[in-house]
Amino acid sequence: MAVIAWLIVLFLGIQCSVGEINTGCQQWEPKGDDVCCEKCHSGNRLVKECGRNPAHLCTPCEPGTYTVHHKEFSCNPCTQCVGAQVLLQACTATTDTKCGCREGLTCGDERCSFCVKTCEKGFEPTENRDCRKCPNGTFNDKVHQKCKPWSTKCSNPNEQIVSKGDALNDIKCVPVIPKTTRSQKVEPSAQDPIWPLFVIVGILVLFPVTIIIIMIVAVKKLQRRKKTKKRIHEKIIVNPTDDPRTLIAIECSFHEAQQEQGSTCSSESLDSKDSSEQLIA
Repeated sequence: MAVIAWLIVLFLGIQCSVGEINTGCQQWEPKGDDVCCEKCHSGNRLVKECGRNPAHLCTPCEPGTYTVHHKEFSCNPCTQCVGAQVLLQACTATTDTKCGCREGLTCGDERCSFCVKTCEKGFEPTENRDCRKCPNGTFNDKVHQKCKPWSTKCSNPNEQIVSKGDALNDIKCVPVIPKTTRSQKVEPSAQDPIWPLFVIVGILVLFPVTIIIIMIVAVKKLQRRKKTKKRIHEKIIVNPTDDPRTLIAIECSFHEAQQEQGSTCSSESLDSKDSSEQLIA
């Protein structure tokens, strides 16, 4: 009989090792003519610790229950999602129900057994399941997290603090610029001023323009003088007259326009010439 019992135990052990049996005892130890269960299959609870058949030592958890232990006489009831909770994953024989919270709410503990108001950045949750602004000297840059104190120094030794933190941000640091580097940036502008270049360019541009304007004015004056001479000459030729006084007046106008002779014409010369002509007549 003892040999037959050992053969049965060996046969069941081989089946368990290959995973063909998911119920009953998974690991046991011989004890006289019986075996004692050391570990039930996952999702099974212990019925009795020792017995002739290892398959009868453990049984699966009833519906609505689960267990995460391998040697317990009872299974735990599945959690029910209620109120502000929402179902994320249904309960199985090996895992409990997974609940979440509605939008705008956050789980109040690791098991999400209750929901609380979601605290935004710059705030932190309180024991009263509410939110409060981060106290002075602390900040929070994550959703629904505890506020952390500001840093007292920059993480990089080559940086310096330029502004303190606020409820949302830690202190602000920027790299330190060495004095030698800053002096090198200032020197070029002092040694190489740009304004002489503008003066030279201005002279090169304005001088030719001034010469051109003077030449244009001189040409226009010469053209006006030539036109005046031409009009007087055409008047003498086109409108001849037999009246001596008229001829003398035209001749005087012509000489005045030319401005080449020093003689002048007057009313006395015209009268003397008229009287001489009468005596001849």
